[in-house]
Amino acid sequence: MAVKRAPRRRLSADERERHIARGAVAFFCEVGFGGQTRELAKRLGITQPLLYRYFPNKEALIERVYREVYLNRWDPRWEEMLDDHSRPARERIVAFYRDYAKAVLSYEWIRIFMFSGLRGMNLNSRYLTLVRDRVYTRVIRELRREYGLPSPAEVPIGEMEFELVWALHASIFYIGIRKWIYGLEIPENVDEVVENLATSFLDGVPAVMAKSLKPAAKSLKPLKPALKTRKPATNVLKPAAKVPRRAPRPRG
Repeated sequence: MAVKRAPRRRLSADERERHIARGAVAFFCEVGFGGQTRELAKRLGITQPLLYRYFPNKEALIERVYREVYLNRWDPRWEEMLDDHSRPARERIVAFYRDYAKAVLSYEWIRIFMFSGLRGMNLNSRYLTLVRDRVYTRVIRELRREYGLPSPAEVPIGEMEFELVWALHASIFYIGIRKWIYGLEIPENVDEVVENLATSFLDGVPAVMAKSLKPAAKSLKPLKPALKTRKPATNVLKPAAKVPRRAPRPRG
């Protein structure tokens, strides 16, 4: 006797949209953004016209993927953490990167980011602009404040400072590349690795920043009043007059 299957529960419009969005994330993570919506609909068990009822075109679907993977994972508390002056800057920055790494070193985050870049899409530039504005500038500002360097209001942040923070982000991002792109083993304790990377950054970068800001910092210091110097003496000693040699005494 055949077993009757329980009838499928009809999804609400919101549930159906979330179902398609989650399926799109998984689909594009696997095949890249060259994947066709027809194949995506087939995997989801729906028709392509139904998919387009919720997302009118592929671009709208990709925009939703960007929101799901990047914007929805952004934690506003990260910015609050970096701005919290009740804790030393070093402690705040290390804590931030530990938490940030947990969010970004995921299968979806890494693979969507890589496929977007290879496809020449703007998801990467949009996200990196967000990170530069909300994280990089804060890290640089707080390091300057911690080490008594000029504030960004006094001396604008330079590209070299941004590059230093880029290097830290790149080293953390590469952990995910090794795992989700190359299929390589990574250390079990990723928290410890990230903390060590952030600590190495904090041990070296402030000195580099101070060196690059030194000329600008000098120009900000008020000039000290010049010390009054005594006028040089006008009396110059004349060389001693030559004493005439005595005539030799006659012998006799």
